[in-house]
Amino acid sequence: MVALKEIEPFLTRPERLQPVVLVFGPDLGLVRQRVEAIIQLSVEDPRDPFALVRLDGDELAADPMRLVDEAQTVPLFGGSRAIHLRAGARNFVAAVEALLRTSIRDCRVVIEAGDLKRSASLRVICERAENAAAIACYADSERDLARLVDAELRALGLSIAPDARQALLPLLGSDRGASLSEIRKLAVYAHGQVNISIDDVFAIVADASALALDRAVDDAFAGRPAEIESELAKARTAGIAPGSIISAALRQAVQLHKARIAIEAGASLDAAIGEARPPIHFTRKPLVEAALKSWDCARLERAMAQLAEAALEARRQVTLAEPIGNRALMSIATAARRKR
Repeated sequence: MVALKEIEPFLTRPERLQPVVLVFGPDLGLVRQRVEAIIQLSVEDPRDPFALVRLDGDELAADPMRLVDEAQTVPLFGGSRAIHLRAGARNFVAAVEALLRTSIRDCRVVIEAGDLKRSASLRVICERAENAAAIACYADSERDLARLVDAELRALGLSIAPDARQALLPLLGSDRGASLSEIRKLAVYAHGQVNISIDDVFAIVADASALALDRAVDDAFAGRPAEIESELAKARTAGIAPGSIISAALRQAVQLHKARIAIEAGASLDAAIGEARPPIHFTRKPLVEAALKSWDCARLERAMAQLAEAALEARRQVTLAEPIGNRALMSIATAARRKR
């Protein structure tokens, strides 16, 4: 049985990897990346149809022995071969079982699958076979993502400021392919620079629209009306619905109210902020602290009532939703600047 958690050491010495490799998991982008990396190291030219054969699992369901025949085919011009087998809707376990019972030489079979339960037949037989390896691909940890960001940017001749990296990491991680796409998009945006700043991250990463929304709401509760307009413009450019802006402000009012209750019960400012769920990103903390110093529970309750009314009005008058949302945030900002 070979169940690998770390594949990178084998990518430098592919001869140590078993002839049959199952790559699976919920992170489909990482699954695809590792499959392609193993294939790249298993054959001289993946574009050569004699060196690399691509099969669908559905094709093998009706003809299980075809996989064995393909794996035992002698390369026409010598060298090694590889088979890329993609799982489909039909059960092709019989084909893999037959393959594992044979002697495989000068060929590597790479099976690409999605998320498999521990009891899934394909996973079980590959984990138990001595001539197979099973590689699970789960969402990257923060440490993995930090390495990925640094490696990708280094290869492109770029570096990233520490605060920019901290802001970028929470926006990545659900899928390796999507993460790589965002990192490379950021690199293109920063072309001609040496170092990527936090402003570059806010400007280009896919979730930057959400960050712009957070900033607009935080500016409102911190009493910064001058900054709200530019953040609202970013939100409009990102296509954020006006109703979402009001909803975000209402959620923030609820969070601040909970924090104020904790503070008035004796908790420190840091402790009250630390209890927020979901956690508040570190870049937002100064504005949230400013808001908590400006608002008490009674005023936050009035703000929540005002925002709830604005949300209802925006739903009733869809064509006026944008000015209603803008007016609500400006009103909050003005109230935040008043003394208690």
